[in-house]
Amino acid sequence: MNVVHANPKDARAVAEIHVEAWRAAYRSIVPADYLASLSIERREAVWSGCIAAGDPELLVAKKDGAVKGWLSFGPCRDIGEHKSEAEIWALYVSPTAWSTGVGRVLWLRAKELMLVQGFKSCSLWVFPQNERAIKFYRSIGFAHDGAAPKNFELGGARLQEVRFVSQLIG
Repeated sequence: MNVVHANPKDARAVAEIHVEAWRAAYRSIVPADYLASLSIERREAVWSGCIAAGDPELLVAKKDGAVKGWLSFGPCRDIGEHKSEAEIWALYVSPTAWSTGVGRVLWLRAKELMLVQGFKSCSLWVFPQNERAIKFYRSIGFAHDGAAPKNFELGGARLQEVRFVSQLIG
């Protein structure tokens, strides 16, 4: 498994994994109509722009040249957070590669880069019903920090995310 920064040629695979993973992981959380409306082409356009701008930082895990998963990160976007806190903006692995170590190698490389960039901790937001993801995040050192949940509407449903944090040092 090779983890590298995404290049423009990776945008399509990133978009495909984004849509596939949403449909598989969130089918009991997000309304089916919303999941069915997800467009690989629209996601590809968004990720092409992000790759070109370098914001957020986007890593891809490749095996035999094929993208198996990706992780985007940058400074924490939460209001009032210290500049020493990074945030995983998104982490998705192709459902065909779940439980194969792809997420872990992406995290380890991202953590290395975060430390080099001077970050001391990292946060992420996750649906509390996403037990598979929460189990993974706990296994790599994240814990729910008790912050107030984010409430929002998506596809006509009221949803919530909770924040998990990991210290990068110590």
